[in-house]
Amino acid sequence: MTRTDAIARVNAQFTSGDFLATLDRMVGYKTESQSDKRADDLRAYLEQELTPAFTALGFTTKLVRSPSGKGPCLLADYRESADLPTVLMYGHGDVVPGMEGEWRDGLDPWRCTTVGERVYGRGTADNKGQHAINIAALRAVHEARGGKLGFNAKFIIEMGEEIGSPDLPKVCEAHRDALKADLFLASDGPRLSAERPTIFLGCRGGRRIHLDIELREGAHHSGNWGGLLANPATILASAIATLVDKNGRILLDALKPPRITNQIRAALADVVVEPTADEPAISDNWGEDGLSPAERLYAWNTLEVLAINAGNINNPANAIPGKANAVLQLRFVVGTDIENVVPAIQKHLAENGFADIKVSQSQYFSASRTDIDNPWVGWAVESVRKTTGSAPALLPNFGGSLPNDVFTDILGLPTVWVPHSYPGCSQHAPDEHILLPVTEEALNIMAGLFWDLGEVKSRAS
Repeated sequence: MTRTDAIARVNAQFTSGDFLATLDRMVGYKTESQSDKRADDLRAYLEQELTPAFTALGFTTKLVRSPSGKGPCLLADYRESADLPTVLMYGHGDVVPGMEGEWRDGLDPWRCTTVGERVYGRGTADNKGQHAINIAALRAVHEARGGKLGFNAKFIIEMGEEIGSPDLPKVCEAHRDALKADLFLASDGPRLSAERPTIFLGCRGGRRIHLDIELREGAHHSGNWGGLLANPATILASAIATLVDKNGRILLDALKPPRITNQIRAALADVVVEPTADEPAISDNWGEDGLSPAERLYAWNTLEVLAINAGNINNPANAIPGKANAVLQLRFVVGTDIENVVPAIQKHLAENGFADIKVSQSQYFSASRTDIDNPWVGWAVESVRKTTGSAPALLPNFGGSLPNDVFTDILGLPTVWVPHSYPGCSQHAPDEHILLPVTEEALNIMAGLFWDLGEVKSRAS
């Protein structure tokens, strides 16, 4: 059998309807990790759906109880020879709430429904469809090689990614030896676009910055007190304007990353961020000066205002509010002095006359990425090029956040992500979907990658 045979086998799973039937069954598990009523569904997905799939491929499996009680993990292990390379893969089986009744044409979020080139269903893009593609590709290579893969493989599937992966670091730390590998290869998040296969090597971090000011109890009539009482909403708005300007440019140096390296600039030189017709258009004159859209999204920091509150916006009173609050978010790349962010903002505000504003932080996502010159990166790029006929977009990290640091920092692995979704997939919203052409190509790409991994004859190769 050959690489072409493996790709033909995974294509047969797609054209026969076998892959979509499997995905429909996976979507049927209501694995909403944000609900305290779905513990049985979270466990059943691992025990009843994934365990048999891995067992059929020769994996041994182990269910790991959640340290926090939020959601278990499944570890799967396939071994052929200690002399062969070992790949660790990842996926998450939990999803955000189904939002029943909000989907187009009354679609059931817990079933796969194909309309044109779209396959709707909660988890199709994030993340059941993506790890289903990878498992299907493993199956195709396993069959093409007569019951072997040609490498060692491990999987970790968690059920708490949508609540911030609270247990993943502890599970990986506790099972460090069992998860040893030469390469981390997984799929989550969107491609650069539906038309262009993508590889990214990590993720931006995220941190919420809370700005709170309380000057007095209650509100006071603006006719009696206007011009006499300091308005916390006015003060807060003015303070924010010293951190980020009207064009979204960060003003405080402590919130900026180091200079973009020539290596990263070169990697992003051919990356074009071009929204489709049903996605929002890129705003003119927004973001850091002198950077391309790709550099602003994948190689720079952004400070976004997520919410502002003062008074009652739905039923405003003619009164000066006593307090105001805002939540900002810093998306940041590797190299940012993130632990200094809150002290730096507090110091900056005090020096600029805003000492009454209290600064705090929450919702931590770390920034991490693998070096572009790591040999596994070139190997993956060449494999995708061989399958598709063109080079994939190579991103140092994608714009959002994933628990990539668990694999780079705790397990010490080079990380290569090959996403199978696209920016317009409506993940976390009604009408979440995958695209049939992207899915078909993704199956081919992963079968090619797994076949090529089997051609790496030893760890030293």
